[in-house]
Amino acid sequence: MNRYQEAKTMYEALGVDTEMALSALSDVTVSVHCWQGDDVIGFDSRESLSGGIQTTGNYPGKARTPEELMADIDKAFSLMPGKQKLNLHASYAIFDGEPVGRDQIRPEHFKKWVDFAKKRGLGLDFNPTFFSHPMVKDNLTLSSPDETVRKYWVEHGKACLRISQYFAEETGYPCLMNIWIPDGYKDIPADRLGPRARFKKSLDEILSEPYDPEKVYVTLESKVFGIGLESYTVGSAEFCLSYSTKKGITPLMDNGHYHPTEMVSDKISSLLLFNDKIALHVTRPVRWDSDHVVLFDDETREIAKEIVRNDALDRVLIATDYFDASINRISAWVTGVRSVQKALLFALLQPACLKNLQDDNDMTSLMVMQEELKTAPIGDVWNEYLRRQNVPADYLTEVKEYEKKVLVNRK
Repeated sequence: MNRYQEAKTMYEALGVDTEMALSALSDVTVSVHCWQGDDVIGFDSRESLSGGIQTTGNYPGKARTPEELMADIDKAFSLMPGKQKLNLHASYAIFDGEPVGRDQIRPEHFKKWVDFAKKRGLGLDFNPTFFSHPMVKDNLTLSSPDETVRKYWVEHGKACLRISQYFAEETGYPCLMNIWIPDGYKDIPADRLGPRARFKKSLDEILSEPYDPEKVYVTLESKVFGIGLESYTVGSAEFCLSYSTKKGITPLMDNGHYHPTEMVSDKISSLLLFNDKIALHVTRPVRWDSDHVVLFDDETREIAKEIVRNDALDRVLIATDYFDASINRISAWVTGVRSVQKALLFALLQPACLKNLQDDNDMTSLMVMQEELKTAPIGDVWNEYLRRQNVPADYLTEVKEYEKKVLVNRK
């Protein structure tokens, strides 16, 4: 009997069908962010990162061109099991001719990405880029009191809606378009309401652009603070959740965008009660929204358990969002995505009786069983999943070989 068969037998004794778990995991799509490959630089502006975003490290091999980034994405995706989508920021527009401002970007500026996705059978998600740009004035975009600035970013949002619909129609997959702004103040503001009122007005204007909600899922992402925006962010959790509910769009939670003692895993069940769908950006905050590579850690497992136990794999739109320039960027991609998938498998291998133990108030048995499951042979089931997906368990060897052949030659 091989190790998977032994693990299967052990899980059967707990009332868990590993075959069903593997089948369910193979149907889960994870939307993978493009910006890990080039440290969130993009191709439309040479502005330094702004909006409370910081990428640290100078590991060799950063993608410098669309072609290099696409090659690196290909390599990373070849080492990921399961299904993926590709998540783009508007700053990754590819201009064959004269560049245009973000308020004027059009579907043709993303045709090469669409061709890339269609060739590989991928869906595309999209994000307006409200940072790292000369038209970000005093750390404000959609909430700016300068009407010229505010209107510029409203037009950017509308343009991104049109591009998102183009993505959906071309690829045949719905496109999630996520709105996040970095607007805020470093110190205590005199007026908290005014910027939020302007942000609300801007969102209303963006959403006046016609789009098909069956093809484009508009989401709104909050944040608690950022570097240089420590005291006040316009798009707070309360604002974004209230606006999403009011307008019938999808709330998006990034687990780095809350106070350190808040857990997104605890919020999922509440949002599922009141929303057809919710969206997640899975990251790993270290004391703040530092976007470390996702690991198979406690909170990632708890997030996955909430999704699975609430039978919400088809209702929760999962994406990754992190960037680390201090390590091999392709390894970072693969490690993070595999960690999300491994957490989902861990959740799928939990027995249904756990809920019954809670309902019966047998908290002693619940604690003991949850502890025992932590050392159950998930690794053997995970390796069987990788084998069936035709991806190597050891991805580091291939990553290092690619680094020697390709990445070190980039200067």
